[in-house]
Amino acid sequence: MREKELAILVSAKKYRDYDPQEELKQLAKTAGAEIVDCIRFDFLSPTPNLFIGKGQAEKLRDLCEQKNSNLIIFDHELSPVQQRNLEEVTQTKVIDRTQLILDIFAQHASSREGEIQVELAKANYSLPRLTGKGIELSQLGGGIGTSGPGETKLEYDRRTIRGHITLLKKRLKKISLHRELQRKKRKEKMIPLVVLVGYTNSGKTTLINHLSSSNFPQGDKLFLTLDSVMRRIDIGNNQKVLLVDTVGFIRELPHQLIASFKSTLEEVNYADILIHVIDSASVNVEGDYKVVVNLLKELNVSDRPTITVLNKEDKLTVEGKREIQRFFPDGLFISGLNGNNMDLLKTKLLQLLPSRREVVKFLIPFNKMDVLSMIYNEGKIILKKFGNDGVKITAEIPPALSGKLNKYKISE
Repeated sequence: MREKELAILVSAKKYRDYDPQEELKQLAKTAGAEIVDCIRFDFLSPTPNLFIGKGQAEKLRDLCEQKNSNLIIFDHELSPVQQRNLEEVTQTKVIDRTQLILDIFAQHASSREGEIQVELAKANYSLPRLTGKGIELSQLGGGIGTSGPGETKLEYDRRTIRGHITLLKKRLKKISLHRELQRKKRKEKMIPLVVLVGYTNSGKTTLINHLSSSNFPQGDKLFLTLDSVMRRIDIGNNQKVLLVDTVGFIRELPHQLIASFKSTLEEVNYADILIHVIDSASVNVEGDYKVVVNLLKELNVSDRPTITVLNKEDKLTVEGKREIQRFFPDGLFISGLNGNNMDLLKTKLLQLLPSRREVVKFLIPFNKMDVLSMIYNEGKIILKKFGNDGVKITAEIPPALSGKLNKYKISE
């Protein structure tokens, strides 16, 4: 059982264009820290040796003594030199935003792929910090910043760590090849792929749970979902789609995580439709939206048809909804929690998928009623008429099914 972390949160007033305190608090609490104080330092740019000034570092040391804090969390990425020097001045363990997020990912990784991805990201982060004694080497006892698979490997020298990184990449490549085979099978079946994207804790998992009657873990925590989960759902008219939940985005998502989770994020590249889930009750809803849009641009998928859903409408007042609607005039207010406007969301999906189905006429012999069942299960019957030689059907069906039933097609 690891020691309880009593954390002091540190941010810079002029080094950000938004107030980071609330998000940093959420990250720290999700990681399991007890927050004893928050402090903002006022400066224009970071110093190369301490990030903050020497006087500010000494003030931080005194605050740690007053509050009996055993952990300092910076809402910024620190260089190995800055991290090491801060620990020497404050005599307290120091971690940065990247290390904090890596710890949360390590706690929440559940699949083998997720564990490997986190292990790879932590190894890449640790590599430059293995000089001399090394910050990471002094933290093997446990605590925030050291959780998850791979932490016991940090005593390896640089060459061993590099070899471990190579091995992890090979394992991920094998998983990626298996994922590619699955994609090919889905493509053969011509089932549209709908991918949920959004800022972390926007309610994507709650939404997929409601739409698919699933029970994936959900809650008011950041990065609760790391592994892509997929469910087949009917959005009406017997139109089936594959709905995929993805890892949430966040400001300044560590580049180690983007690289490590590349295979998971690839699902976005194959999406027919994106559903951008927005927490409409967020204190920085416009900023959250822009972060996701910019990351989608980096992934080269900003051209995908996208439905913007304003989730958690149950938390908004009437005036609050009007304010949000001004910024998102085409947004659809929903509540993944109580199911408000789910039918409208399905209708929007249907409207974006008209080219995926064909209207075809069939003559189905009476001894081939299993074929009729296939049409009922995968398509929509428009017209049905019984005759002497079988059942004449006009149906709207997926192209894949249409190809299978060529011998039953009629032109009249």
